Formats: sequence, C-alpha cells, structure tokens
Amino acid sequence: MKDIVVYSESFKSWLPHVEYAIRLAAAFGASLTGVCVCPSPEAAMSVYDAPVLVLESIKEARQLMSDAYAAEASFLALARELGVIDAFWQVADGDVPHSMKLIGNWHDLLVLGRTSHFAWGSSSAIGDIMLGCGGVPCLVVPEMQAKPPALNRIAIAWNGSAEALRSVHAALPMLIPAWKVVILNRGGNQASLMDQWLPGFDLAGYLQRHGVIAESHALTDRGEGIGADLLQAADAFQADLLVMGGYGHTRLRERILGGATREVLEKSTTPVLMRH
Repeated sequence: MKDIVVYSESFKSWLPHVEYAIRLAAAFGASLTGVCVCPSPEAAMSVYDAPVLVLESIKEARQLMSDAYAAEASFLALARELGVIDAFWQVADGDVPHSMKLIGNWHDLLVLGRTSHFAWGSSSAIGDIMLGCGGVPCLVVPEMQAKPPALNRIAIAWNGSAEALRSVHAALPMLIPAWKVVILNRGGNQASLMDQWLPGFDLAGYLQRHGVIAESHALTDRGEGIGADLLQAADAFQADLLVMGGYGHTRLRERILGGATREVLEKSTTPVLMRH
C-alpha cells in the first residue's frame, strides 16, 4: 500500500478523516493525495435562469475553485507536520463519484469521511462513491474518530462472499503487522450466499500463509440483523478496524430491505475498510 488518496469536501478546515489518512500514510511510508471536487457551474444552473443568475453562478464556481487550489499549501503543511513528505493536492471539477472513479483507480486505497455536516459525508453518498469507484478499496472513517490509525486489533466480517475476500486482499498490508486479528463468521465456512454449491474457503489458513494468525469467532445472532451483530462484536473486540465486503446485494435491495453495508456505514464508530 504505497499510494493513498483522501477525498475532502472541506478545505477551509481539515476534517478528522483527513488527519487519519495522513497518519495512515506516514505509518506505511506511503504517498498521499488530497482531492477536492468542485461542482461545475452548469450543475447549479437551469436553462430558465436569468442571465444575471448564470453569471453569478459562474463567479461563485470560479471563486470556489480558486479557494480549493489555494488550500494546497495548508494540506501539504499538515502532511509534513504529521510525517508525510510525499504529498500532493488535486482539485477536480465535476461530479464527485465520477471524479473519484478516475482518481481512485490511480491509488491503492481511498479514504472517506462520514460526517453529518457535508453532502458527501452521509452513508448514502459514501455508498455512491464506493460503487462508482468499482474495485477500489475504501476506508471509511467515522466523524468522531479520535484514535490515530494504530491498527493493532482488526476484525474481519466473513461470509465467504467475493466482496469479503476482495476486502481481505486489500487489507493484507494492514493485517500483517496487526497484533491480533479476529474472523467474525456466521453460518459456517460457506463459500457464498448463492443457491448453488461451491467449495468452502479456509480464510484462517489463507491468512496464516500470509503471516497473519487469526482467531475465528462465531458471530452471535441477537435478532437485530447482521449489521448490528457485526458492530457489537467489533466493539467487544475493541477493533481498530473492521474489514468487510461492501454491497453484496444490489443497491436497490439494500435500500428497500436494509443491509449490513448500509447499517455499518451509518452506525460504525470504528473505521471500516470495504471493497465492492
């Protein structure tokens, strides 16, 4: 993990997930790119707007872009202060999921912040970014995250799905130096939740071959849903990070029926690494 990118909707003051991303990059000796995406003037305009309103929208958009570019010095100074020399700042113009799909694929990890104060900090918006980025691993940092990214204790949510295994692959650089790793498993060593039979996968054995000794724990069904059970188990383990697959069901089914991804994104007090 040598290239990390962090999306920041705020650049006048740095949110906790930005500092988290910087400290994470410093811990792994990685480069870090900060990204701000400014909306295009066209997005805020209507064909029915008066010319004076169109001109005002363009003026505001240009000022926002100018302010975003000017934030580079502050970002680089904070990165240097926290131990990251190889740091960059980029400003994009357009749609956030589309921009991050392009920029995210240039990096090994995308760090996002869940916050109630910004449009792209909600769990739904983070889901849009994550799905738009395809297979880019996303680390979602909760709003009140205070601990530095020690990552000594890591919990893995395991159901045998392809999404869960891809998340484990992405998390290996973090799992290898961790002091303790626990696999939270419900329903045995099933390969997936698909109808047809598929061979089981020995996750503990796979991790051991990569130098990670993991304990397997059965996830208690408390009748509140898999997401709530995962969060309770991760808290009980005092996890510094929860690793899980993202959106095993379609996004529409997640919205209508609920799902572990949505509940964890909304309620987790622990940083979560997901990969769709």
